[in-house]
Amino acid sequence: MAVTKTHPIKSTLKAAIDYICNPEKTDGKLLVSSYGCAAETADIEFAWTRRHAIDKGTNLGRHLIQAFQPGEVTPEQAHEIGMELAREILGGRYEFVLTTHIDRDHVHNHLIFNAVSFADHKHYHSNKRSYHFIRRTSDRLCKEHGLSVIVPGQDKGKSYIEHQAERTGTSYKAKLRAAIDRLLPGCHDLEELLVRLQREGYALKRGKYISARAPGQERFTRLKTLGADYAEDALTARMAGRARPSRQPKQRGGRVSLLIDIQNNIKAQQSAGYRHWATIENLKRIAETSNFLTEHGIGSMEELTEHCEAASASAARLKAELRETGARIEELTLKIKHVAAYRQLKPIYDRYQASKDKEKFLRGYEREIILFEAAARECKRLGAVPLPATERMQAEMDALTARRAALTAERQKARREEQDYAAVRRNVEEFLSPPRQAPARQKDMELE
Repeated sequence: MAVTKTHPIKSTLKAAIDYICNPEKTDGKLLVSSYGCAAETADIEFAWTRRHAIDKGTNLGRHLIQAFQPGEVTPEQAHEIGMELAREILGGRYEFVLTTHIDRDHVHNHLIFNAVSFADHKHYHSNKRSYHFIRRTSDRLCKEHGLSVIVPGQDKGKSYIEHQAERTGTSYKAKLRAAIDRLLPGCHDLEELLVRLQREGYALKRGKYISARAPGQERFTRLKTLGADYAEDALTARMAGRARPSRQPKQRGGRVSLLIDIQNNIKAQQSAGYRHWATIENLKRIAETSNFLTEHGIGSMEELTEHCEAASASAARLKAELRETGARIEELTLKIKHVAAYRQLKPIYDRYQASKDKEKFLRGYEREIILFEAAARECKRLGAVPLPATERMQAEMDALTARRAALTAERQKARREEQDYAAVRRNVEEFLSPPRQAPARQKDMELE
């Protein structure tokens, strides 16, 4: 599991970059990476990009921290996850410096990125939506790398400060959740629950939403901010004996749904009503499966297997093409940036080369000369020598962008098809498998 937090950098950009690049914290700078800039000159390159922005904003950059649980990840793996996170959330449009610190009991990444995009010189907008995207992306990457993740719904909207407070046992929200969970089983309605909370010392505020405040707590906490299981309608449903919203099964987005395993479903064994519903629902899903097979002209298990493999291969191929196109766009974006900087700064560098007193000239144009030399190195690395025409690069970028959009749509369609075929295959295998005895019946047979 990784916890993320972010904050703006308004005046100490160089100091912040120097801090995260500290050799003592980054294994001698082995765990330092950058994109669109060099870590040593990142502050200068950030400033050069911001110089071209119409809306510069008030921030010089943003600082994102991604902290992992102790012992769950190696420094190298954490750095790899950090690079993947940076590339996904920034889309290859912002310069950044990424470092991994190993000086504490938990490995953590520091990501500092420019507040202005070098691709279109637009300002980065940080809000709840952008932060939730960062968090969802971080959780997904952790899951893909085999790390634990925060369960959706349980920690929804939890800030880094709140996470730390909960770990140390000082979170007011965690205590309020625990109090509600403890009191709720003995309550008949929401009003009785609120009365019991007041007896526990909580102050209540009623309005559009119900809020509670513990003794010593500065502000009220809305119950709905505790998670999906603590909204007023969810609490009422829980007191009526219904399942928590966070534990209810999610419906698949595809056309075919998986059969419900009634024999091994605890709820089906405990509730005759649910068992009856599940039986009817399975009949509907069997009909969906049958219709799917008929529509696609599948008449045997071998044909179904072939279709499943073809759908998986198509989805994998489109994923690879999309990744390759994204890499080409990323490289071309960098090429456009460095070629533009090279052309713009070349006259100053020529004057520097021709000057008789180079030290004096350098004192007046040190930043520009550093930027030119960095741009020249990158142009050579990217194979942009001789310099390509701006119009040709832009035309290539437009074509690649259109290609990526088309591939994205195709891949989404292919993934839905792959999921449908996988569901159909599982349903057919389940339907054709020999019937299993119910656990209760098996127990009776053992007693006999």
